[in-house]
Amino acid sequence: MSSRGVGTTLSLALFISVSAVPAIAQSFRVQCPTSTITHPSALTNVNAEPAYTGPTVFTTNAQGYVTPTAHVNGAIKCQQVSGGDGYSTMANGVQTFMFSFGPLSGLADIANGLPGTEYPAVFNTTYPGTFAPGDPATTDGIVANTWPAWPTPNSTAGFTYNGAVGLAYDIANLVSIYDIAEAPAPSTQVVVQANAPVGLTVGQTVTISGTGTGYDGTWTVTGLGLPTPLPSTVVNYGFPANYNFTFNASATGLADVNESATAAVSTAPVLDGHVDPRQIMDVGVMNGNIPAPLVAFDEDDEMFLTLTNVGMIMRPDLFEQHTIHFHGYPNASAVYDGVPDASVAINIGGSFTYYYLAPDAGTYFWHCHITPPEHLQMGMVGQLYVRPRQNRVPSGTSLFTALQQQNGLGTTVDLRTACKPSADILCSATMPAINSGALQGTDKLGNPQKYTYNDGDATTAYDVEYPLQIHGFDPNFHFVGMTFNPEAFADMKDKFFLLNGRSYPDTTTPGPMATQSSDGRVHYSQPLPSIINIPVGGKALLRIADLDVSEYQTLASLGIPMKEVGFMAKLLRDQSGNNLEFYTNSITLGGGESLDVLLDASDAGCGFAGCAATMYPAGSTFYLYTPNLDHLSNDQENFGGLMTEVHICNSVTGGNTYGNTCN
Repeated sequence: MSSRGVGTTLSLALFISVSAVPAIAQSFRVQCPTSTITHPSALTNVNAEPAYTGPTVFTTNAQGYVTPTAHVNGAIKCQQVSGGDGYSTMANGVQTFMFSFGPLSGLADIANGLPGTEYPAVFNTTYPGTFAPGDPATTDGIVANTWPAWPTPNSTAGFTYNGAVGLAYDIANLVSIYDIAEAPAPSTQVVVQANAPVGLTVGQTVTISGTGTGYDGTWTVTGLGLPTPLPSTVVNYGFPANYNFTFNASATGLADVNESATAAVSTAPVLDGHVDPRQIMDVGVMNGNIPAPLVAFDEDDEMFLTLTNVGMIMRPDLFEQHTIHFHGYPNASAVYDGVPDASVAINIGGSFTYYYLAPDAGTYFWHCHITPPEHLQMGMVGQLYVRPRQNRVPSGTSLFTALQQQNGLGTTVDLRTACKPSADILCSATMPAINSGALQGTDKLGNPQKYTYNDGDATTAYDVEYPLQIHGFDPNFHFVGMTFNPEAFADMKDKFFLLNGRSYPDTTTPGPMATQSSDGRVHYSQPLPSIINIPVGGKALLRIADLDVSEYQTLASLGIPMKEVGFMAKLLRDQSGNNLEFYTNSITLGGGESLDVLLDASDAGCGFAGCAATMYPAGSTFYLYTPNLDHLSNDQENFGGLMTEVHICNSVTGGNTYGNTCN
């Protein structure tokens, strides 16, 4: 079937209908609209984050939908992931089989330690070459068992594609023509009556062929249905209105062509979500990542996340469905919650596009909700974070005033963003009790200042950010999962302890780690290092989530204090605006919990003016590790586990997140 209109303004109800079709029809398909009701391309650039100058202004249109009319905030973001299997390699050389999610968009960004979440202008592009199994590692020249190229990559500079894997042009419709006739001269209007609906819009390009006359060629549609009045040379054969359309020919006096055996009309090739399954399988099979591909977007964004189930080549006996559940996240509809009892599960060979509207900043995570203890233990879990709209406040603007506008305390109210504790005790953008006078400025790297939450007083400001996923697994469970044996859930006990899918010392290996898999290819299976680079006098935001199935986990900072600013995607502030943030040297999380801490290497962290330069000088190395000594191991080895390095740098280049370089 065709899904024309996905790239135009949609109602949410229509989008839900269109999204569900691929899973029902069991075909690969992606969706990334270029305009929606919430983000109409006529009012905003959906491929960029606009400055936040006030709440979005809404009105009710003629159809009864609430639509924006001014100050359209946020953008459209898209991502595609695979559900299947793969391998990872631990720091002691153990190769581990996984059920896992892998990247099917943003491949270059993910290989460089960045989120795979892209704007439509990036996502809706086709790959200029031919994908090879194992890409992007194959294109980057990674060769198995040739140290030091493996597991450390040569360079990720050779592969730059971030669009949707498999996205291909589709001839949306080809319909035979019953009659085609031109109005009397001097008019050049041509009336086409087709044998089926063509599904056109005015201004769309069509190609007429097979008439053997001047009608053949490429034309622009000027009207739909039959014109009124009907030209004298045109006979109304009684076809429904949507079978008919008009265009203007380049010549007059063209004869009527009726009941031709060859005349046909086709639309131009379009990107409408159609994909080439060969590309999907070449890249998606055995391409599982641990953690799952990083997802990150901004408040006010609309997010379209496509899950494509490519199956598990190592367990062909399993017809495993997969879903995506955003843990702790308010969904647009229950159908997108990922719990199969109340939503949709995606079978092998199918795709489904989840829809989210980002309302609240914070650190979350996402995972498969099919037999969660098994699929989380096997690796189907990853990180998600939402950036606050306070990041987009223009330079020099009062953060307190901007938060007042966001919370509906001005003349314009956006009920989606308003935070009034008297009406909503759960809102996470409470006004600070005191106006500190903080203005939007720049960070230590000279970039616009970034914040963890919409704080209104700059207390959650940071210079660099690092999402850290804590995870553990039982290798015996993974082994029996690969060897067709019953899995002993009651005996599950973690023996490997991971930060971003790696044990120490692999946590401090820069770049993506590659693993040779059973398909004879090398894949980037563990793309995220955990090296933390902080500029002198700066602060690093650690977005920490414990995605462990069976253990509580503790992380301690040796030397640099941690300032906890958020817990479970909520700013640590009471409903009267009093600051509840605190300094600590360790944090403990249970499975499914997340928090936000600042590693504070500034004067505020050490307690007096000028102390940071001497206590945290450039070139210093500190450690972030677990004081649970039995978690500082890789199964039978007596080293490894939850530990990584913190470097103090003169400057940090390459961005404020993964993939940067300490100078």
